Amino acid sequence: MTGTRSPDRLLERAGVRGNPDRDQHFLVDERVLDRVPTYLPEDADRSHVLEIGGGTGALTDRLLATSERVTVIERDPELAAFLREEFAPEIESGQLTVVNDDALECDLPADVTASVSNLPYGVSSELAFRLLPLGIPTVLMFQKEFAERMAAESGTSEYGRLSVSAQHYAAVEVVEPVPPTAFSPPPAVDSAIVRTTPRDPDYEVEDEAFFLRFVKAVFTQRRKTVRNGIRNTAHISGLDDPDAVVDAAPESLLSKRAGDLAPDDFAALASLAMEHGLEDENG
Repeated sequence: MTGTRSPDRLLERAGVRGNPDRDQHFLVDERVLDRVPTYLPEDADRSHVLEIGGGTGALTDRLLATSERVTVIERDPELAAFLREEFAPEIESGQLTVVNDDALECDLPADVTASVSNLPYGVSSELAFRLLPLGIPTVLMFQKEFAERMAAESGTSEYGRLSVSAQHYAAVEVVEPVPPTAFSPPPAVDSAIVRTTPRDPDYEVEDEAFFLRFVKAVFTQRRKTVRNGIRNTAHISGLDDPDAVVDAAPESLLSKRAGDLAPDDFAALASLAMEHGLEDENG
């Protein structure tokens, strides 16, 4: 099933126009809108789908046609009011809930089973990392460059902290490029739809927060060897004795650069860092 509401008519009824200064670009290409919900994995639980940034409801309409229940978080009070008016029957039936709040600050529904969203690009990273730890499948629209970095493999120019951090939580795939003409007004960048499918990583970390902080630290020195990266970023990673970590780590990893380390390499180094470099916790 697909939605029945025209995105152009929704914009007309809402009486709004996108505002690039507010990072507001409405997805209006009906073919893209119809495809977006189909990118959830076939076995995804669609009993409660979360949409962040509902806008005028073009994607909301498609999600209502393919999901049992939908919650939309919309920060703009005028747009939230329009959604409540436009979708009054769906709200009355209990299929739709509209929340007027900031998705970066409000509590997300505890029973959400998936998220399908056209995210505001200015806060897309922060929003993605609110969703990924929930362990739910997502279909999210990003700036194309961000999407490619999110899905990149080690050894490629796009690979970085974002790649390791996102893939720690999920398998990440770029499933469709989206041109600026699909939006009103067209953004100055290309876009892409990303699917994330939750999975356990093929490595173990003792402290997830430290692991992610360690990855961040080493990538700030991506042009240097990992040896120098560990030594130079103790103020970021929180290491008390980075030299002890370097002494304990294998040369095969220390001589590489951050972009050439696979996620399990970072996990191994983070484990050594916790064991040898954190005096307060281990000494």
